Amino acid sequence: MEIIKTTDAPKAIGPYSQAVTAGDLVFCSGQIPLDPATMTLVGDTVAEQTTQVLKNLAEVLKAAGSGLGKVVKTTVFLKDMNDFVDMNNVYAEFFGDHKPARATVEVARLPKDVLVEIECTAQIS
Repeated sequence: MEIIKTTDAPKAIGPYSQAVTAGDLVFCSGQIPLDPATMTLVGDTVAEQTTQVLKNLAEVLKAAGSGLGKVVKTTVFLKDMNDFVDMNNVYAEFFGDHKPARATVEVARLPKDVLVEIECTAQIS
C-alpha cells in the first residue's frame, strides 16, 4: 500500500489519508468542497460545491497516477436528496460518457456542514 498526498487537494482534516493505493486500485477518501490553498468552503449551492469536490477528487486521482476516466465506483453523500438533480448535472459534466458505478445517499450531516461529499475507487493507469 502507498499513501497518496497532494497539496493540490485539501489536506486531510482528520486521521486519514487523501487516498491509498492497493495493487492497481486507488481508494480516495471523501472530498468536500474546500479550496486546497485556503482550506475554506467553496460555493453556497450544491452545484458549486459539487464542482469543487470533483476538482479535488481529480487532483487526488492525478497524484495517484489515475484520473476521473479510471473511476470504477463513487459514493455521493448529499445533505438533501432534493439537491440530486443539481449535483447529478455537474457530476455528468465531469464524467462525460464515462459512467462509473455509483451510490447516492442522503445523510444527516457532513463535515463542516457542506452540502455534498464524494468518495471514489479507481484503477491506476
